[in-house]
Amino acid sequence: MLGVWSLLLLWGLTTPCQGLLETVGTLARIDKDELGKAIQNSLIEGPILQNVLGTVTSVNQGLLGSRGLLGGGGLLGYGGVFGVIEELSGLKIEELTLPKASLKLLPGFGVQLKLHTKVRLHGSGPLGGLLQLAAEVNMSSRVALGMNARGTPILILKRCSTLLGHISVLSGLLPPQLFGVVEQTLFKVLPELLCPLVDSVLHAVNELLGDVLNLVPLGALGTVEFSLATLPLTSNQYIELDINPIVKSIAGDIIDFPKPYKPIKVPPKEDHTSQVTVPLYLFNTIFGLLQTNGVLDVDITPELVPSNIPLTTTDLLALVPEALAKLPLDQQLLLSVRVKKAPTVMLQNKKATVAIPAVIRVLSYLPAGTPKALFELNGVMTLNTQLAPFATKLHLSLSLERFSVKLDASFAHTFDVSHLEEWLSDVVQAAYVPKLNADLDVGIPLPKVLNVNFANAFLEIIENAVVLTVPS
Repeated sequence: MLGVWSLLLLWGLTTPCQGLLETVGTLARIDKDELGKAIQNSLIEGPILQNVLGTVTSVNQGLLGSRGLLGGGGLLGYGGVFGVIEELSGLKIEELTLPKASLKLLPGFGVQLKLHTKVRLHGSGPLGGLLQLAAEVNMSSRVALGMNARGTPILILKRCSTLLGHISVLSGLLPPQLFGVVEQTLFKVLPELLCPLVDSVLHAVNELLGDVLNLVPLGALGTVEFSLATLPLTSNQYIELDINPIVKSIAGDIIDFPKPYKPIKVPPKEDHTSQVTVPLYLFNTIFGLLQTNGVLDVDITPELVPSNIPLTTTDLLALVPEALAKLPLDQQLLLSVRVKKAPTVMLQNKKATVAIPAVIRVLSYLPAGTPKALFELNGVMTLNTQLAPFATKLHLSLSLERFSVKLDASFAHTFDVSHLEEWLSDVVQAAYVPKLNADLDVGIPLPKVLNVNFANAFLEIIENAVVLTVPS
């Protein structure tokens, strides 16, 4: 297992790419400020500090006990100059000031973490009575950033040391000649007590990092599962995660579409901001999931459109008399929309559009009878896509830009279908687009990294991707 970790960490000795995203995953660049917040919050909100409080030394087992440095077999034990110090027993940490965390990212390795705190201890003094001490402590740790077997980023404590600062006697009596002994004892004891605190902090942060590997439900459509595609990378200012989104249907089948040929040119990230890049591939895959589930297919009846939009033979007779002249007047119509190919999303020139290829069959509609096909059209709906960032997803809202059609087959005479395009556009905008927006309410999921909230992010549409940037 040690060999595996060594290999993972060796592979991680690289720095983030300079602007090109070769893979098709979701790229997250998390500023070091966010990691600092996560560390500080773990100290504030969790029970980590309370777990440190307790006995430092005991009479029989501690460094100051009968078996310790100052005990019967120790250098300063029975018969020694400072045998009386054995009376200093039961020393406990009664108060630990909230540590102040500071960190520095180490490119190609991980993190240098420093914690500064003040410790207050009490116990029995060598001359009797209560002895209270206070000490300043600086903890310094080197933490490697790697990836565990589950495919999530993980912080691993590689080295921890403590530097003891000023020690003061708050109450009680401590002879000057014993002060150095106590100082030496605390220097040896505190690392054993406080370095596990660093481990506890990293454990809490690793739980947040583990949320990257989560299953996001897409309603009745399926799921998106996120995992790391490559090892995490570090620069001086941020951690870079190449996150692989795996889209599955409700039956568990992976929805996979061709990957883009060209790498995405990701804009540089400013300091004190975090950034997530959502690739075109994920948009196309989500729309592909809609298509394979049949969600894009709909039958539009007169009940689904406003009264001001004509959906009878009488209203359309003036537009295409060749197709409807032989039908009775006031015959209701039904539009059957079927999408047999996956839609195509385009992200470029600061604009997002979706092209949905559809077959539209126009039928005479008898509520009590069997619909009769009149003619069939092949069309492409081009929809403008408004994008809005939420905390955990990218919301999409569509509106029809244009609807181009051509006649495929007719049960009457051929006719000029361009006369129908405006009417078809009105029907689609009124009845089809609202349903599509409702189905898209699941949005494009965003990976969850250190609880970074992208709700108020600045959104930029670049070629083949959407970039969200939020200040730390």
